[in-house]
Amino acid sequence: MNIMPENTDVTQRVEKMLARLKERDFRITPQRLAVLHVLAESEDHPSVEQIFERVKTSFPTTSIATIYKTISLLRELGEVLELGFPDGSNRYDGRRPFPHAHVICTKCKKVLDPELNSLRDLTQEVAAETGFAVTTHRLDFFGLCQDCQQNKKT
Repeated sequence: MNIMPENTDVTQRVEKMLARLKERDFRITPQRLAVLHVLAESEDHPSVEQIFERVKTSFPTTSIATIYKTISLLRELGEVLELGFPDGSNRYDGRRPFPHAHVICTKCKKVLDPELNSLRDLTQEVAAETGFAVTTHRLDFFGLCQDCQQNKKT
């Protein structure tokens, strides 16, 4: 599991998600708390199945329904970003639950978050050009990651 550089960032992110769940009087179980930790720690935009496998290491009796329910609640609260893919699969970003760019490997499905300073400018330009009040966006770049490029050469 990839960990955020600052452990305080993970703690703050978990506390934010926890506070939002408590505001709505959702029950906080140890399993649900473990899901929050996985989402806050994961840089790889895990699927429900990956979250389930990670939570099961500490809580073997956890059901996948618990994972789905927690993700659904967090999505409703705007605390997790769902990335849907053409094959019907979904991945989740609990670290940065707001629209931002992604780079996605078409072979291994690795997802990275590039820092694009010009994304805000692009959003404003799209709004000015179209007259739309842009409320959200999704910008994904697809290609082969460095690992898959290396494997292709060998």
